Amino acid sequence: MPNCLLGIDIGTSGLKSLLVDEQGKILFSAYREYDLSSPHPGWYEQDPEDWWQAAVEAVQELLFRAGGGLDILAVGLSGQMHGMVGLDVNGKVVRPCMIWADLRNSAECEQVYEQVGGLEELLRLTNNRMLTGYTGGKVLWVRNHEPHVYGQMVTILNPKDYIRYRLTGVRATDVSDASGTGLFDVRKRAWSKTLLKALDLPERLFPHAFESCEVSGMISDEVSRIIGLKAGIPVMGGGGDAVIQTTGTGLVKEGVFATTIGTGGIVSTALDHPYDNPEGRLQVFCNNMPDKWHSMGVTLSAGGALRWYRDAFAAQEKEIARLTGHDVYDLLMAEAAASPAGSEGLLFLPHLLGARCPEPDPNARGAYVGLTIRHDRRHLLRALVEGITFSLKDMTCLYEKMGVLPDELRTSGGGSRSPFWRQIQADVFNRTIHTMYAAAEGGAYGAALAAGVGAGVWPDMEAAAGCIPVETTEAPDPSVVPVYEKLFQLYQRLHHALQETFDGLAGMD
Repeated sequence: MPNCLLGIDIGTSGLKSLLVDEQGKILFSAYREYDLSSPHPGWYEQDPEDWWQAAVEAVQELLFRAGGGLDILAVGLSGQMHGMVGLDVNGKVVRPCMIWADLRNSAECEQVYEQVGGLEELLRLTNNRMLTGYTGGKVLWVRNHEPHVYGQMVTILNPKDYIRYRLTGVRATDVSDASGTGLFDVRKRAWSKTLLKALDLPERLFPHAFESCEVSGMISDEVSRIIGLKAGIPVMGGGGDAVIQTTGTGLVKEGVFATTIGTGGIVSTALDHPYDNPEGRLQVFCNNMPDKWHSMGVTLSAGGALRWYRDAFAAQEKEIARLTGHDVYDLLMAEAAASPAGSEGLLFLPHLLGARCPEPDPNARGAYVGLTIRHDRRHLLRALVEGITFSLKDMTCLYEKMGVLPDELRTSGGGSRSPFWRQIQADVFNRTIHTMYAAAEGGAYGAALAAGVGAGVWPDMEAAAGCIPVETTEAPDPSVVPVYEKLFQLYQRLHHALQETFDGLAGMD
């Protein structure tokens, strides 16, 4: 019976699961969507039970399609970072999960700086800011606003770790996901006891953090009966999606940069050392390799901005897609491609969920700037894609302060499926861009590779990355590059130019 690996990724929009063979080839995949709730502007929640039901259904589908002809060696987990799942003493969820996009805890983030002694002290303890949306601020928000709920919590988990708990009964996380709580000393790869004490947070709330390729637990007998997975299959530490997704593109060497375009947008690279993080404007996390770290800048609305456009303005394209069987995003990209590079002087600022990098600002808003009577839907669409790409390039400027420069550029995530969007990236960055095998599969593929390392299929993550071939290559168009260089300079001024307006609008929610 051939051996394979199971990767599960708990995304924002849905859950993806993959079966991957020992050569790194995807055998089967399954996907299930679930809902996102917004009970108040800037508040975003999901029910962890929805993730679990999606996991059950997706894995059952994989097992059915495999027909019993595969032997699963190990399970790897990936998931949206920064969420907060609180469990009580009986393992019950005490409230809906506040996910990464939730912005309600800005006051609590300021509280962290006050209680710890300022930004520089926090950077000394964790090498990261306490950004709005990080898990740490969410914990404090619950303590401040829902003390009855806080009193019930005995364990705090990230989203993928809730699935681990349901699969194994083990309450645990991994070092990359723990990094995204804002409470983790990434230099020491351990919870910052000093910070927890300063915030009066009991250490017992925070579970053991495994390395990504370590065994964290085993599939339980109960889960075996429910899903059909064999009891005793090891479940590895896994990783936060923003980190392990790039691992799945072979991002294991310092200087190889990657853009990830999912709901959010990320620019990241592996680091050989936990470099100091000037002003905390980038994020420096533990990597999925025990001797590596990971740096990234994040824009909160990337593919999510395109999805917003689809839902708000593309009813006709959605109907055409339904009737013809085409992908609605393919239709939108074709429409955008009909506009010239630069969208005839139209800029889009993609801060629909606030800004995280290079300027952490929960008050930031999205904006179209430069509209004239000449512009139509084609320009609006192209400007949106260009603006998201500008936001990614904007973050790379921060790496120069760290002393890390890109030698190679790769792209992954759902946005990497589009040749049009890949070409815009090549033109904006003025650099040849590659997609790797399974680049659009998200964190599930990286999780499967990490599981394979833990199971002994590969000796380490670098060896696992060696099995990933290049699938596409786009070179920059010399005629377009100057257009984007000029527009990018204007784009970089937009946030500061509109700051006062954003702050004023924030008070009107």
